Amino acid sequence: MEKREKEGNIAGKINATGKMNRSVQIVTNSIETSEGDGFVVHRSFPSRSIRNIDPFLLLDEMGPLVLLPHKEKGFPDHPHRGFVTVTYMLEGRFEHKDSQGNSGMLGPGDVQWMTAGSGLVHSEMPEKELSKSGGTLHGFQLWINLRKNDKLIRPDYQDVPSTKIPIVNTSDGKVSIKVIAGNYLNTKAVIRTLTPILYLHFTLQPGGEVVSPVPENYNAFAYVICGKGLFGKDNVIGEKKNLIVFKNDGNYTSIRVPEKAQSSLDVLFIAGVPLNEPIVQYGPFVMNTQEEIDNTLEDYRNGRIGKIET
Repeated sequence: MEKREKEGNIAGKINATGKMNRSVQIVTNSIETSEGDGFVVHRSFPSRSIRNIDPFLLLDEMGPLVLLPHKEKGFPDHPHRGFVTVTYMLEGRFEHKDSQGNSGMLGPGDVQWMTAGSGLVHSEMPEKELSKSGGTLHGFQLWINLRKNDKLIRPDYQDVPSTKIPIVNTSDGKVSIKVIAGNYLNTKAVIRTLTPILYLHFTLQPGGEVVSPVPENYNAFAYVICGKGLFGKDNVIGEKKNLIVFKNDGNYTSIRVPEKAQSSLDVLFIAGVPLNEPIVQYGPFVMNTQEEIDNTLEDYRNGRIGKIET
């Protein structure tokens, strides 16, 4: 696993240049719901208050779900077209199969970056041994929209093990940053993206602070996995299962944990360039017009999106 150290007091250096810390627009709680064949997820968006955070369409925290022996729960065969799905595992193991002939095993810290493009059918089910003996599954799924010109491109699959995901540590040892996608302080992720995306996993110890340079036109949000921290220029409190959406009023964001905090903070930080294009969605299909959705449904009914060979 690649590890690098960066300067500790980044916040002071950036502030000295006159750049602006973003403020928080809204803090919401994720909502528990069920997907697949009964898999419990905590959905941050879409919700009643947030339809999407362009170009991001959905963020689910999968579990943590404790599987009893021989009680398999997961995401059986289902289709996608017109966007990207990103699966990031924290605990347990999922087996992936798709109609393009791809297959793989996702374990703790691994990432699957799947561009559905013109369409495919895939499944994500617990590893057979995990289903047999029982255990815990915990991870995240993010949906990222594709530009109109990319919606019907050839599907693509990137399976990235945890050992290939770079980690940046601050010199004071209080912050660790996993660079899942994008470029953070000259540390570049191995994942290829079609539009500029920043996907980071921060772990902050008490007294830790992290500053993330983000172009002002990027939409940005954070999701708290566990712990409690202070977000943005107004030090808004965010805690477990909170979604924190930042305003586009600055070119960096700050997250910190007070010195006297009782626990560390684990948080996802995600940002990207908005597409500013029409979105027409029907379940697992995301296009630009209703006509394109109708054509997609016809393709699916007629088997043109594919099926997983057994």
